[in-house]
Amino acid sequence: MRQLQTLVAVADTGSFAAAARIVNLTASAVSQQIQALEGELGVVLFDRRTRPPRLNAKGEEVVRAARGVVRILTETRAAISGGRTAGVLKIGAIRTVSMQLVPLAFAAIRPAYPDLTFDLKVGMSEGLMADVAAGRLDAAVVAEHVGVPTGLIWRPVLTEPLVLAAPAGAEGRDAAALLSDLPFIRYETGVPLARQIETELSRMGVRPAGIAVTNTMPAIVGCVAAGLGVAVVPRIALLDVPLGLVRAVPFGDGAITRRLGLAERQVSARAEVLKALARALGDAVAPSPAELDPPV
Repeated sequence: MRQLQTLVAVADTGSFAAAARIVNLTASAVSQQIQALEGELGVVLFDRRTRPPRLNAKGEEVVRAARGVVRILTETRAAISGGRTAGVLKIGAIRTVSMQLVPLAFAAIRPAYPDLTFDLKVGMSEGLMADVAAGRLDAAVVAEHVGVPTGLIWRPVLTEPLVLAAPAGAEGRDAAALLSDLPFIRYETGVPLARQIETELSRMGVRPAGIAVTNTMPAIVGCVAAGLGVAVVPRIALLDVPLGLVRAVPFGDGAITRRLGLAERQVSARAEVLKALARALGDAVAPSPAELDPPV
């Protein structure tokens, strides 16, 4: 167990010296544990011609197995020692839900799991699901319109509308008029949401004049709040906007939505906690501070 934990620490930190600080050993003791593990397995796990030594193909394979073994043994030990779920819950989340929604869900399940700590990683849906599949994360909050890797399931959590975000001073116009009259801040990434927005703009027959392009929702919302123009965003992206800076106007007759869900492994030792987290995520959705205007 100690050898596997040390191997995972080396893989996560990238060096024997950094792993030593994580597992409370000296760098030489880490090296000895790795050599002992290699001896027991009968394979070389690291390419020692590089500095620091780098995992080879066999090493990567063993690390993937080790993560699962360490996780299951740790959770089993906690369960039989007192029936309480303990350890670290490692969750990934896309940016639009990481600042408020996921922290609120963590806070909601905390009383039921007082011995649990949380590790939140923010990233893109595809990368987060790869981390779940590899065992680096227990689950990830991702959008629906992404292929789910083999071995994972996607549990729907909430449906959020897409809205047109406009500067507070842009009063009295519907989405089509605002898109025609004001500069457009485009969300340009490889994620399906960006394609969904462009498809709906084409369906509406609107060709807005662009003023800025960015690949993150917080940057887009910041541009709108600064008065640069309008943008199409999930309404949840406006949760952190101070009152009075941004208006939210229905987009596409209010029927254009994005579903978010929890991607997790089909067999998970954290299944009970993840069910509670999924419920908490659905309950944590609050109205946006930006007032949603009625359709004009």
